[in-house]
Amino acid sequence: MTQRVAVLGAGKIGEALVSGLLRAGKAPADVLVTARRPERAAELRERHGVEAVSNEEAAKAADTLILTAKPQDMGAMLDELAPHVPADRLVVSGAAGIPTAWYEERLAPGTPVVRVMTNTPVLVDEAMSVISAGAHATEEHLRRTEEIFRPVGRTVRVPETQQDAATALSGSGPAYFYLLVEAMTDAGILLGLPRAVAHELIVQSAVGASVMLRDSGEHPVKLREAVTSPAGTTIAAIRELENHGVRAAFLAALEAARDRSRELAGGGK
Repeated sequence: MTQRVAVLGAGKIGEALVSGLLRAGKAPADVLVTARRPERAAELRERHGVEAVSNEEAAKAADTLILTAKPQDMGAMLDELAPHVPADRLVVSGAAGIPTAWYEERLAPGTPVVRVMTNTPVLVDEAMSVISAGAHATEEHLRRTEEIFRPVGRTVRVPETQQDAATALSGSGPAYFYLLVEAMTDAGILLGLPRAVAHELIVQSAVGASVMLRDSGEHPVKLREAVTSPAGTTIAAIRELENHGVRAAFLAALEAARDRSRELAGGGK
């Protein structure tokens, strides 16, 4: 039997998931979307050929509900949804910091919930999506969730106790790289390069390094050592980075991101 999937609160990431499902062979008739604004719903319908419905209609018609609302909006969405979600529906949450138990307390007893932290490269099919099962989610529920997220990147399963750490590393991770590229671009300008040239040099270096990390199977230390000649330019730069505590700063930054994710789980604002 064909499984129907509904993406609720479909913003940019939600739309990327819709696009991924369709590219993976899902029929438009089996994909539903909801949006807060009627014009957004019409846009999604026109662009992808999917049906735009209300949250209540999605809860009744779809086998899998993907909740993509922001954490601060999730309470209102669930209040609207909960009375209409049968216990056999799979609920997939993409909201940072909110644990599966929070949903389970508000939904029908036994409802399977899966928590996913993806990141913005979902927009270019290079996401890292971290998946955790709630108390009632089975292997089949995890597999269905992976099938939804695989067309837009890679997936990995972790215990839910590791979700805050995953949020710090990969959920927020792209921003750290953008900040690094921004700083290196400024450095290139300081060294006399035009901004466009500095940007192109750094971005392509970042892409090349990422592909080598992903595909070579080598430890990052080994790849770094291959670039670091004795008494050369690279080791001179690395010494300055170490002198300025860059490694320690990253450790502290990621701990701060993890702690903030925990605060969000507790209702922090």
